[in-house]
Amino acid sequence: MKKKKIFATLLAAAMTMSMLAGCGNQDAPAGNSGDAGNDGGSTQEQQSEQETEQESQQESDQEEVQEQVLKVAAFEGGYGSDMWHEVVAAFEASHPGVKVELTIDKKLEDVISPGMKAGDYPDVVHLATGREAALTETLTKENALLPLTDVLEMTVPGESVKVKDKIVSGFTDTLATNPYGDGVTYYAPMFYSPCGLFYNAGLFKEKNWEVPTTWEEMWALGDKAKEEGIALFTYPTTGYFDAFTYATLSSAGGPDFFDSCMTYEDGVWESENATKVFELIGKLAQYTEGTTVANANNDNFTKNQQLILDNKAIFCPNGTWLPEEMKDAPRADGFEWGFMAIPAVNEGGAGCSFCWFEQMWIPAAAENQDMAKEFVAYMYSDEAARIFAGSNAIQPIVGVSDYLEGDNKLFYSIYDNGATAVMGGFAATAPVEGANMLDTLCGTVNSIVSGDKTVAEWQAAVEEVSDKFRAAME
Repeated sequence: MKKKKIFATLLAAAMTMSMLAGCGNQDAPAGNSGDAGNDGGSTQEQQSEQETEQESQQESDQEEVQEQVLKVAAFEGGYGSDMWHEVVAAFEASHPGVKVELTIDKKLEDVISPGMKAGDYPDVVHLATGREAALTETLTKENALLPLTDVLEMTVPGESVKVKDKIVSGFTDTLATNPYGDGVTYYAPMFYSPCGLFYNAGLFKEKNWEVPTTWEEMWALGDKAKEEGIALFTYPTTGYFDAFTYATLSSAGGPDFFDSCMTYEDGVWESENATKVFELIGKLAQYTEGTTVANANNDNFTKNQQLILDNKAIFCPNGTWLPEEMKDAPRADGFEWGFMAIPAVNEGGAGCSFCWFEQMWIPAAAENQDMAKEFVAYMYSDEAARIFAGSNAIQPIVGVSDYLEGDNKLFYSIYDNGATAVMGGFAATAPVEGANMLDTLCGTVNSIVSGDKTVAEWQAAVEEVSDKFRAAME
């Protein structure tokens, strides 16, 4: 921009000198030819007009070249859409010449998939794994994502620290960021949320109940609550059993066993540790509120979440976005959010909390890859983190607790209170037609609760699908 102003100033000075020369010809003594002077002035005026038009055209062309359009597509989750508009505005302000075209939708896959099939890809996509449409997983299996390992070495825009040093330790050493298990990052970790069991702490005070720390205590509480017409458990949809199951798997057999499950090790789902988890969930199904299955879908899931606000169920697995999602919902007198880890599967073990986080990625076919990486790096700036935190979307960056207040201080202190953090997910493989590991593992829970399938049938089906994905890894 400064070069353009200098160019314009020099050009204007040259034009002024030319115009003065023209005036000198018009004021020349009588010995000069008046006609020749007028013709010369007219020619110079035309030349000046042409130069002005050329300058305007050059400036217009330069502005067109300088403005870079970056297409960003973001999933609108429980945090809302306002924060994305604010972050985009801040990014544009810090990157003159960049215009962000923002697409936000609750069903983002439906919006961007048609264009992608036609070759029109967003430059940056915020869309987590584990969703029903599985768009992120599909592109991963097709090797259609851009590696982001070099982004970790970039300096956070507007700061003096590298991205890798800004992200909380451990978040880039997991299958949830390095889906091929080869140490290469393809997903940038976004809003993280300790997942656990939410409950009404006010109800425990009212009933003088103790918060259970073991599954034996959970079953005892369930029996006691049943006498008062209160169910022990509910869940929004079966999709929420990914975090629940991951935590119980790690609790049952430790992190190495969890990784074996996530990488489809032969026989892992038939093992003793896996059997503990299947049977535990099977027993929990007997303590689940009766209307849960009917409402466990994308249209009615909030009705299940409402059960704990109405004291019709005690525990509900979820992430830290739940209070914001239900902020306008009615609730029982004295309601107070409570949050706990999943009780340990083995006696003497620690409770576990799966740390669920969303992901941002760049399609390999993105047109503006360099600026897309700049945008991803900006996501870890203090400026962006403060904006996101204003909507309770917490970035996994060092010092983020400085931005937290209220309930979030309770939720994000779960690991400070002794819970073991669990992170990761299923390893990416080549596509397996007709098979979906998450759907088989988690989606079957509705059938377990309703009694349409037995735990043994469920366990066998998971092992069978795992075998198919293991073959797809080789």
